[in-house]
Amino acid sequence: MSQPFVVDINPVAFHLGPIQVHWYGLMYLLGFFFVAVLGEYRRRRGRLPVSRDALGDLLFYGMLGVIVGGRVWYMLFYADIDWIWTAPQTLFKVWDGGMSFHGGLLGVLAAGWWWSRKQRLHFFDTVDFVAPLVPIGLGLGRLGNFINGELWGKPSDVSWAMIFPHAPDRLPRHPSQLYEMLLEGLVMFVVLWLVSLKPRPRYLVSGLFALLYGCFRFAVEFVRVPDVQLGYLFGTQWVTMGQMQSLPLIAVGLVLIALSRRAPTLPLAPVAAKA
Repeated sequence: MSQPFVVDINPVAFHLGPIQVHWYGLMYLLGFFFVAVLGEYRRRRGRLPVSRDALGDLLFYGMLGVIVGGRVWYMLFYADIDWIWTAPQTLFKVWDGGMSFHGGLLGVLAAGWWWSRKQRLHFFDTVDFVAPLVPIGLGLGRLGNFINGELWGKPSDVSWAMIFPHAPDRLPRHPSQLYEMLLEGLVMFVVLWLVSLKPRPRYLVSGLFALLYGCFRFAVEFVRVPDVQLGYLFGTQWVTMGQMQSLPLIAVGLVLIALSRRAPTLPLAPVAAKA
């Protein structure tokens, strides 16, 4: 019987003089790059009637939303709350790790709402445009988690179980980061991209995004070890903070899909006048 794979990868990709460039940071950069490229592709196909410069503004504000929202949400819900009065500067130490998808999502939504008002566009037309692009960043982020050997799964005897040296033991575990990379990244991207190839009713793509992510994240949490500082909620061995924060997404997704049944399907906008 073959030995389990040991996830012992150097988190530093390379050095630029005294500066260490981490794989996790590179995953963020790659995510923003692919979002920008595919976003421009969708814009040129008339998925959003704005100029290239306006799209650039949206992507920039969205990037800030990911970073600010993800960090603030993590510090509020996953860190020991006494940092507020004992070490408030910790909020800005993003290089020490600690980002939350749910907070990043709220940050992107806030940025998209503000940008949509400036462009006089319906907010959910913007969200429907952005939704198929987000899984790329999600998948790459989970790959970064795997390289760092963090957010590992529960001990398991499945043939693909792996050993994570930073875990409190040397037991083979579920590579839950790769499960999330596959589901939240690859599967969600393929589904949302295919659905959005043709004009769809408003709310549908956004609703599918919320529903799929909520279901996938809720399911993977069953084989993923919860954050050590939180553990399981309500004295159970199943309910985690990730699951609790995913339930509203599932509900919102179902509501948006229902709303899409009576929503308009907007025609493609000509690109030439908006380039």
